[in-house]
Amino acid sequence: MKQTVVACLLLFVVGSLSAASAEFDLGEVRAFFPVADRLVEAEGQPPVTRIYRGNVLLGYAFVTTDIVPIPAYSGEPIHTLVTMDTTGTITGVRILAHEEPILVVGITEQDLQQFIDQYLGKSIDDTLKIGGRSRQGTTVLDGISGATITVMVLNASITRSLEEVSKSLTLSDGVSPSDKAGAVGTTSGDYGPIWVQVWQERIFQIVVLALGLLVLLFILIMQDWLARHPRLLQRLRTGFLIYTVLFIGWYSLAQLSIVNVLTFLRSLFREFNWESFLIDPAMFILWSFVAVTIVLWGRGVYCGWLCPFGALQEFVFRLGRYLKVPSFEFPEVVHERLWAIKYIILLGLFGLSLHSLSLAETYAEVEPFKTAITLRFQREWGFVFYALLMLLVSLFIRKFFCRYVCPLGAALTFPARFRIFDWLRRRKECGHPCQICRNECEVGSIRGTGEIIETECHYCLACQITYWNTQKCPPLIDKRRRQERHRRNAGGVAAKAPPSDPPT
Repeated sequence: MKQTVVACLLLFVVGSLSAASAEFDLGEVRAFFPVADRLVEAEGQPPVTRIYRGNVLLGYAFVTTDIVPIPAYSGEPIHTLVTMDTTGTITGVRILAHEEPILVVGITEQDLQQFIDQYLGKSIDDTLKIGGRSRQGTTVLDGISGATITVMVLNASITRSLEEVSKSLTLSDGVSPSDKAGAVGTTSGDYGPIWVQVWQERIFQIVVLALGLLVLLFILIMQDWLARHPRLLQRLRTGFLIYTVLFIGWYSLAQLSIVNVLTFLRSLFREFNWESFLIDPAMFILWSFVAVTIVLWGRGVYCGWLCPFGALQEFVFRLGRYLKVPSFEFPEVVHERLWAIKYIILLGLFGLSLHSLSLAETYAEVEPFKTAITLRFQREWGFVFYALLMLLVSLFIRKFFCRYVCPLGAALTFPARFRIFDWLRRRKECGHPCQICRNECEVGSIRGTGEIIETECHYCLACQITYWNTQKCPPLIDKRRRQERHRRNAGGVAAKAPPSDPPT
């Protein structure tokens, strides 16, 4: 096993090559300057190519990553060609190369083109901002739903490149760099990290997410006490799952994905940059929390409490129970064989990522997360059909996708093997002969012999409710009955005892 892991890591290192800056030619420039007949390569810094027709200077062209290579969500910058005329007016914007998951599969070409077209006609001196309130001297551009971080990076790459080009070509209208910096979130002569601006703009989201995670932390720490109050625990769990779907999922778009894992692994063997991960505050906070809970409680905390698509499946299954839809469970031998599917998918995606992360991102659509959560079902019918199919299956088989297909769940089992504590209580009678917890486990992660399979547990705490239930757990029932018999016998003996002599 160790040899296999080492071999895979070596392949990853060999297969991961630094992305070179995208180049452009006269043909691409002619899309924006049809009469151009030659380009003069840039000299000095920043590298700006001059566009000519004969001896007449028509404008300028540059690639943003040659000037300000800002890492995007994937950890790699977005290579964008920008052209402008001699007055500093933008005449064209084209993405030459990128590795953004949401742009590979998720955002349509039409949505992306509509966003890019907003730059046409803007001046090099305009202050451009994505979304939010319009302020004096600021032009607000419409973002793309589900790709907020990506378009913010794209906008920062373009605007910061334009400012550098403006200073080098003296095309500015006289506005000083310091004046432009309160507007675009940079300091004079220096660009602040884009993630700082994002965190400042999303303070509400950060606070609500932090409060929610504190509530979950309370539930996990107090699980023994809460398990003795099953109605309270069940209400807390239902409420938290609603919070997970609505706030973490559809509002914050913080659905973790196997793509995040592949991107992180890729960054470890290339130029690691924290800014790539800090750029989305909700995702960064959530991943940090998951990392801690994996070490303390195992991977089940994320899968059972924090995964928006997993919570959505749970509600679909509950709807089926309410509508009296018959449920189905595979025989144990089949059930345990089906677990292998998600590990096979994980290995396949990892292998593809060694060759091309973009290719792996495409096949990672086996996760319906992007369709159901990030894009809120606003996609082509094929993706929507697949996501709805997974939800429909969960109407009959509880959390079918999570149990048998999810590559992210499979990936989280590996660090979970380093779990420090064992918080789930068991008795020697579990499985010998008691089978109550096994029959009630929502994902079938308890074997007939009584042990909990930690790599498959979703930490729903149903088994802990039974563990403390004196009306349901056989060992506790026997103990309670013995105590009741003892009290009855003690009461009977007291009744038969002769009265004591009166005091003298």
